[in-house]
Amino acid sequence: MPYPKIPLAQTVVQLFKLRNIKHIVISPGSRNAPLTIGFTQDSFFQCYSIVDERCAAFFALGIAQQIQQPVAVVCTSGSALVNYFPAVTEAFYSQIPLLILSADRPKHLLEIGDGQTIMQNDVFGKHVLFSTNLKLDVKDEQSLPNDESIPIFKNIENRVERFLGLQKDIQEFNEFGIQKSISVAQQQLGPVHINIPFDEPLYDLVDEITITPKPYKNEIKPAKLDDFQVKNFAERWQNSERKMVLVGVNYPDSIDDYVLNELANEDSVIVLTETTSNLHNAQFFPGIDKLIMPLNDDELSQFQPDLLVTFGGMIVSKRIKAFLRKYKPKEHWHIHPNRAYDTFFSLSAHIPHEPNVFFNAMLPKVTHHKKSEYKNFFLKIRQIRRTKHTEYLQQIPFSDFKVFDLVLNNLPKNIVLQVGNSSTIRYTQLFQLPKSIDVFCNRGTSGIDGSTSTAIGSATINKKQTVFITGDLSFFYDSNGLWNNYTPKNFRIIVVNNQGGGIFRILPGHKNTDNFDTFFETKHQLQAKPICELHGFQYQKASDEASLKRALTSFFRAGKKPKLLEIFTPRTQNDDILLDYFKFIK
Repeated sequence: MPYPKIPLAQTVVQLFKLRNIKHIVISPGSRNAPLTIGFTQDSFFQCYSIVDERCAAFFALGIAQQIQQPVAVVCTSGSALVNYFPAVTEAFYSQIPLLILSADRPKHLLEIGDGQTIMQNDVFGKHVLFSTNLKLDVKDEQSLPNDESIPIFKNIENRVERFLGLQKDIQEFNEFGIQKSISVAQQQLGPVHINIPFDEPLYDLVDEITITPKPYKNEIKPAKLDDFQVKNFAERWQNSERKMVLVGVNYPDSIDDYVLNELANEDSVIVLTETTSNLHNAQFFPGIDKLIMPLNDDELSQFQPDLLVTFGGMIVSKRIKAFLRKYKPKEHWHIHPNRAYDTFFSLSAHIPHEPNVFFNAMLPKVTHHKKSEYKNFFLKIRQIRRTKHTEYLQQIPFSDFKVFDLVLNNLPKNIVLQVGNSSTIRYTQLFQLPKSIDVFCNRGTSGIDGSTSTAIGSATINKKQTVFITGDLSFFYDSNGLWNNYTPKNFRIIVVNNQGGGIFRILPGHKNTDNFDTFFETKHQLQAKPICELHGFQYQKASDEASLKRALTSFFRAGKKPKLLEIFTPRTQNDDILLDYFKFIK
């Protein structure tokens, strides 16, 4: 098997293999050739070629999201690297492990006007958990042509590094940087950046490996549960008459049934879940907005918790955030191994553990349950909301709201549902989904820029069928995400095309003006069919209830190509229908 001749490239590849990093997403380039050769020539790695670096990073994020292990993205030098930035920020706030490998030019070629160079070291700043700038291998300068060796001697720092610094020291430095990067990504869950300088020649090969990486000792120890603290939390829990558990983005099957049942069976506990929480129990409260938006002042006061316990990632509902910032709890505990955002400006305790571990330790120590009507009172309101929800859907015309009702109620069982941001995820929040559907959405930064690429990356690695529901602007924005050779035949995209950014019609502002249509809503006449023809998707469309029902009867069935269903809805009616919904259910 051929190997790249450059020892630094061998070191990166061998350490990734040693640490079981299998999935490598590569964007074509020349400066990253030593890494590309090393990864693609070794059958241990599953390599993907994605030309557009922005799409490549989100594609990798989709894989990492599903396997919950680091995935690497590899790019050449220059502006290629900063195209990773949107996915890096998403990975940082969604706590998804990404390994960013950027090839770079040697130090003596930086900031002198040489081509395809930017200041790559620490380019992501605080949006990565760790960043390392590896060192160039010591090289026999006599083998270099005179015109290449001249600039090296012009710089004292380079001369010291190249000649006084031993290759052994450089090798140890590089191995430590690579090993620590992998450990940080795995344990703290997020992106890390490894900047890797390569000197020419870049394409030379050898038949034998010339480096032997050393084993790495993991010095990060998981925090231990303190029994005294657990008892203290249990006492505070059982003495609270109104407890609210609010769950954000959460992986499916990450919380034991024992925990869920204990929370569900206590009358003093209300468990608020979102579509992305992936938690299901008949006693829980999904559809947060439709529960609390119509509440009057007296009901809101009764809804105010004594104790708020949160876990999971970002919260979609703006209503619950506004409510808890106004009606603050006496205590707020946030359970997360690494982070504790004070989202509601009332954080009193950060519990640095996995939620499942904490609840399994704390709940058995609860000796009694305080008598409370907290949950039962709002269960009655929840039932009223659900009845009114059904009544409203039966009387409205074809619209975004109607489309989501029809689509979500016709989804197959046992699928992965990827949801686009903006109005798409907010409509989805208003419906109950079955437990067999695993739901994901890029809520770290809530951007529309990489939803398609993330969904396709997810689909390549998960054996279940992946269905992606998105809005028109999000889809067209990331249409390059379809430019790959890895999209499974059972992958399905549903595009709700309301000819613009419909969510802006719901927000306060002056609608139906040229300025609004152009610069806020961004009205357009684009259709997805030409994109489907370009990338080999089977295309279907619907523009009314009858045609949508017909399309849904066959859309999810097996076929020879991935499929896209584009649903056209009335641009100027959707906002009124949604706003009237909250008035109706009140």
